[in-house]
Amino acid sequence: MENSNEHKDNNRSWHAKDVEDVISSLKTDSSDGLSSSTANKLLEKHGPNELPQKKKQSDIVRFFKHFHDVLIYVLLVAAVITTILGHYTDTIVIILVAIINATIGFVQEGKAEKALESIKGILSLKATVLREGKRKEIDATDVVLGDIVLLSAGDKVPADLRLFESDNLKIEESALTGESESSEKRTDTIEEDVDLGDRNNMAYTSTTVSNGTGKGIVVAVGRNTEIGKINQMMSDVAQLTTPLLRQTSQFGKTVALATLFLAAGTFAFGFYFRDYDTEELLLSAIGLAVAAIPEGLPAILSIILAIGVQNMAKRNAIVRNLPSVETLGSVSVICSDKTGTLTKNEMTVKDVILHNQHYEVTGIGYAPEDGDIQQNDKTIDVQDDSGLKRFLQCIYVCNEASIDKNKKGEWIIKGDPTEGALVTVYKKSGLDEEKPKRIATIPFDSDYKYMATLVEEDTDAVMYVKGAPDRLLELATKQLNDDGEAVDLDLQYWKEQITNLAKEGKRLIAAGYKQVPSGNSDIDHDDLEEDLILVGLAGIIDPPREEAIEAIKICADAGIRVKMITGDHVDTAKAIGKEMGIGDGEKACRGADLEKMSDQEMRKAVLEYDIFARTSPEHKLRLVEALQAEGRICAMTGDGVNDAPALKKADVGIAMGIKGTEVTKDASEMVLADDNFRTIVDAVEEGRRIYDNLKKTILFILPTNGAESLLIMASILFGYIMPLTPLQILWVNMVTSVTVSLALAFEGIEEGTMKRKPRNAKEPLLSGYFIWRIVFVSVVIAGGTLYLVQYLTDQGVNNDTIRTVTMQTIVISQLFHLFNCRSIHGTAFDSKFFTNNAIYIVAVLLFALQAAITYLPFMNRIFGTQPLELSFWQYPVYLGLAVFIIVEIEKWIVRKLVLSKQEEETA
Repeated sequence: MENSNEHKDNNRSWHAKDVEDVISSLKTDSSDGLSSSTANKLLEKHGPNELPQKKKQSDIVRFFKHFHDVLIYVLLVAAVITTILGHYTDTIVIILVAIINATIGFVQEGKAEKALESIKGILSLKATVLREGKRKEIDATDVVLGDIVLLSAGDKVPADLRLFESDNLKIEESALTGESESSEKRTDTIEEDVDLGDRNNMAYTSTTVSNGTGKGIVVAVGRNTEIGKINQMMSDVAQLTTPLLRQTSQFGKTVALATLFLAAGTFAFGFYFRDYDTEELLLSAIGLAVAAIPEGLPAILSIILAIGVQNMAKRNAIVRNLPSVETLGSVSVICSDKTGTLTKNEMTVKDVILHNQHYEVTGIGYAPEDGDIQQNDKTIDVQDDSGLKRFLQCIYVCNEASIDKNKKGEWIIKGDPTEGALVTVYKKSGLDEEKPKRIATIPFDSDYKYMATLVEEDTDAVMYVKGAPDRLLELATKQLNDDGEAVDLDLQYWKEQITNLAKEGKRLIAAGYKQVPSGNSDIDHDDLEEDLILVGLAGIIDPPREEAIEAIKICADAGIRVKMITGDHVDTAKAIGKEMGIGDGEKACRGADLEKMSDQEMRKAVLEYDIFARTSPEHKLRLVEALQAEGRICAMTGDGVNDAPALKKADVGIAMGIKGTEVTKDASEMVLADDNFRTIVDAVEEGRRIYDNLKKTILFILPTNGAESLLIMASILFGYIMPLTPLQILWVNMVTSVTVSLALAFEGIEEGTMKRKPRNAKEPLLSGYFIWRIVFVSVVIAGGTLYLVQYLTDQGVNNDTIRTVTMQTIVISQLFHLFNCRSIHGTAFDSKFFTNNAIYIVAVLLFALQAAITYLPFMNRIFGTQPLELSFWQYPVYLGLAVFIIVEIEKWIVRKLVLSKQEEETA
């Protein structure tokens, strides 16, 4: 089956072609449409009007992918060797550890690739077309190039159309273009070099007709539609790994190479210079490999991240991809869509301008009880203000929208959002909501740019008019003055008011009226040519969320830059940005400018500008790529289909949970359950806390591996007994990982966390100081344990008892070391010492497990341990206490020397 490539290159320019050229090019007929035979041939040639599906990966393949880790490979090699040597218990335990880690990774894999399926779900299922001169309803998948599609209110557009008839046609395109208002459609040719949101003679797949009727010619189907391009972009976007995954991957390779080198070197030394049995020596080398590998680390990282997910869910941030929890902590740029994200996506009247009078309207959204009409901070009694009362009557009576509460008690609109805003401000006034009897109406038409309604008002007939200010200024000859009298129009005054409000990014609606002789039963456009009285203007805006303004300030303190990337108009974007603290209200970059930029120029622009307006999905994607090329960790928020490719490409894609499309949610790593931008800041704070706790966990776990490795190497070097078997090493590693270290996941946020800059994404997982601390603690534990082993050997204690004491010593030393790790640099004895109850719970659990492996007979048989007399327990406790005191002294020295020096350098 062929793809529709012959028109692919022209998709962007159909809006610049005359309707006759389009009809000729597609060999169709605007009156009769295609014949059935032609449509069938085109369907067979180009395929159905649907999006290509991506082949899914089976669960089995996804599960076994979790064994694709260099550390697991080393463990599996160890399992093969123990099998050859006949140590089957060791083999089973090693394999079980690998399977447990793979299972945790598989279960915690947060996101399935459902974005493409979700896009299919938003497409139209049916389409009304002309075939052989007859209206016909067909499956949307059967629509072909050249089909004539009929549109009416409520329809989903089934394919990309070049419109040739428009009767008050408005299409809601916010999910595709980011526009907060329905797009008014027309049919005349427009310039080729215009943004997607300005192509008013086009209708696009997946958008919804909100008003009027129209006809269009299908110019693109399936993958070649604008929504198809978004689908392809999402398929092409390479999934990024998070900073933590990149760091742990590199860390794993380094540990694996070092482990193999040490194990091989230790075996060679023991073989040539010590008198060990070859099988025993080989098991010791395997024990060294198992000791050096932090096999519990992947599991504990997954558990800590999962706990972070639960904490974020309590704060209305639903994380769909586990590693993204940590990535949030390193975000340095948040790219946010405007409509519905930074703003409420609820058009709101903020200003009413009469002659020499300016009124402010409080409250945002469609809830009339949340605001009132004020002047100089005092609520106005509309009944005592004839001019304001007349203006409100104009915009309420000459209106097709309504607002009402839904089942949840939320105010919603029926009709055009702008008209809904006008109804809301009328209801805030407290005036009588019963409309006068309507006699006749001139519906809004994009050619005339106004709507007029003739009503009975007492014994008179009045024609109310509302529409574009420039159009009503052309028609009006009079205006209402402060006393409610009709006087000559002050054109200059109104132009100044229009300019001032437009600079603030507000949409303007003008209102006027005209007395009509009683008995008139009809009106037309000629009736407006004289005696129209202009009453005033309404300034309407999609208002910014107050909590978002506060959140942007917090982002600034945390070194996070917020950028607005919207499909809305430049002036509107600049005005909203200035009010929210994004940009200076002067600088903004248009999508048309981005279109001409090279990748290098884009990288400069994305650092220079904070506001990008009239952008397309391709622009958003390129901007995210440019930020990532500059080394920024980028979060992208959005709610529309147009945001989905950029969300998928971003390091953290954040979708709106209430107003976001399913496509956007499935392309994201995180969903805001409350659509609150402030929740992003809470999530970043949680992400930073989690990353700090992850580093504390690594700082805690690795000395276990280091101490075990040093202990085995030193034992072979000095010719001592093997202090631990491979199985005992696995037990120590796993029990410290999944019990004691888990407590660090519940540590609270460090003071000043949201005042520091985001960390560098290239910052290594282990800094120089971390490496020093790990080596230092490993040497302290290993040295003390080695001395203890030799001491017990000299006392004639049997080998099984010595190994049991050794195992307890390392575990209990780590328990004491846990308190050192609660603060990386600070003292353990602070006000938070008793705040983390999890530490004391896991301590009890740890002692229970250690008692079990020491005193339960079946555990003794499996792990080669020996029940200990009470006197032997003093050695682990003494060494653990010594480790705690020594590390606290080291931290005190570091605070006094290193950190004081850093403070002096930054002062």
